[in-house]
Amino acid sequence: MKQVTVKDVFVLFVRAALRHPWWTFFTLLFTAGAIGLETAQPWIIKRLFDLLEGTTPTVATMALFLPVIAAFVLVKVSGWVCWRIQALINDNLQPTVMAELESEAFDYLLGHSYQFYADTFAGSLVKKIGRLARAFETFADELTFRMLPVTIVLVSATVGLALQWPLLAVLFVAWTAVYLFCNVLAARWAVQADTLRAELDSEVGGALADAVSNAVTIKLFPAHGYEREKLDEVLGRRARAQIRSWLRHDTIFAIQGVLMIVIEVVLMYLGVRAWIAGVLSLGDLAFIQTFMALVFHKVWEISRSFRHLFGAYADGKEMVEILQQPHGVRDARGAKPLRVTSGAVTFRNVTFSFGRKPVLERFSLAIRPHEKVALVGPSGAGKSTITKLLFRFYDVQEGKVLIDGQDIAKVTQDSLRSQIALVPQEPVLFHRTLMENIRYGRRDATDEEVIAAARRAHCDEFIAALPKGYGTYVGERGIKLSGGERQRVAIARAILKNAPILVLDEATSSLDSESEALIQDSLHALMRDKTVIAIAHRLSTIMEMDRIVVVERGRVVATGTHETLLQEKGTYATLWNIQAGGFLGSEA
Repeated sequence: MKQVTVKDVFVLFVRAALRHPWWTFFTLLFTAGAIGLETAQPWIIKRLFDLLEGTTPTVATMALFLPVIAAFVLVKVSGWVCWRIQALINDNLQPTVMAELESEAFDYLLGHSYQFYADTFAGSLVKKIGRLARAFETFADELTFRMLPVTIVLVSATVGLALQWPLLAVLFVAWTAVYLFCNVLAARWAVQADTLRAELDSEVGGALADAVSNAVTIKLFPAHGYEREKLDEVLGRRARAQIRSWLRHDTIFAIQGVLMIVIEVVLMYLGVRAWIAGVLSLGDLAFIQTFMALVFHKVWEISRSFRHLFGAYADGKEMVEILQQPHGVRDARGAKPLRVTSGAVTFRNVTFSFGRKPVLERFSLAIRPHEKVALVGPSGAGKSTITKLLFRFYDVQEGKVLIDGQDIAKVTQDSLRSQIALVPQEPVLFHRTLMENIRYGRRDATDEEVIAAARRAHCDEFIAALPKGYGTYVGERGIKLSGGERQRVAIARAILKNAPILVLDEATSSLDSESEALIQDSLHALMRDKTVIAIAHRLSTIMEMDRIVVVERGRVVATGTHETLLQEKGTYATLWNIQAGGFLGSEA
């Protein structure tokens, strides 16, 4: 993966701001206007001191100073107006761009593959999105309130000094070049620590999310102290990185202070000598000192600005890396929507592996329209992988997966997944109401349609007992519901979706015997006129399937009905005898 540079991050921010060109232009324009007016003040001070030097103090001479005072008031008021207009525009620009960056990052994030999410902490991703938006805010603030003002002030000071005493201007330019060069070098030195701090901050976010989401497990295995130690170790590394970062920046401030003291003393000494020699007037001397005070105030913030800018780079870098990372599974160029006419599913010589671990080897399976097929086999045989390839969560390495003769690699992912419904083994729900969770199957469904689907899945029985009914929030990942209740919500969602192809991945695994009996009728209704692929370890649930396919080591080793497979005395018969003699026997 390409290394993300400072340029990559800041170019992203500039492009984001330039989507609102007029807001950006006027923000910078009024900032420049306010700073330009600020640089006019030393000239007014010069004029004031020149008048003071050449005028005898009397009441009548006050009239000489009124234009100078009026100019000073005009500059101050105009500057105040510029800052207020700038603030009004900027207050609209920055929040808008930040929201757009978060939205775009979220949108791109959702496009990443199943494997990406399997390899990444959800908590760290959330932190990275938030830090990207805050990094833009820092970048915009530093550019608007520090870098642009200091540039204007430095140019104005150079011109002003050149008009008064060219030799002083040359000295000032040389010092500025050295000062900025040292700051750039120092900032590059400090950014290493800032980047490490940002990476560890993401690690802390991931560790916290991992622990909090498994809080019940921590209680079950009294591991509070253990988890605290693990978190403290990460927090300690982040704290050390933060200390290292701050110490480096403090070193920069110290060097900057020395350079500031040197130039102030030199300019004051040379200015006084020039005044004594008659080269500079009292007004010139006041102009130089006033301008230098303004310059030093702005320049002093350069190193802090570099610190914030490179901190913004470090904060935005991780999310930009994700934004630059190509999606693992992408729509083919010219991909068209999938059109399901009958629902035939074909796996043709499919080979797939995770890294060096082969899962499927030249796997072939043809499922007729509306046929109900069960996949059985030992753990690790590749059954779940088959369904993941059907959803195109992964791309096959060899072979093809076809639906009604259409290669799923050449159709759009959204159209493919809209034609397949899934009832997973472990349903995960949104922390939203039951109405919203069930409606996720078809988001334009009416309340009446949602309730009808819930009744068919026997959800209404437990929903009716809840104080807020369908308006009840289910908690993060549906934690407020039992496993069986979550499973029934997932089935209701699939009923509402009414897709022509249905995948059941251990659809009744979380149900007790009573709940399973209630829902079998709903599943039969759900499967009617659909092509069904069912994965089941509980073999008693698949006896009524049209065909049972036995998968072992990524290959089809047997296929047939329940009765014919028992007669063959192969893998299926072995699995059946284990369950019939063990779990089924114990239940009896």
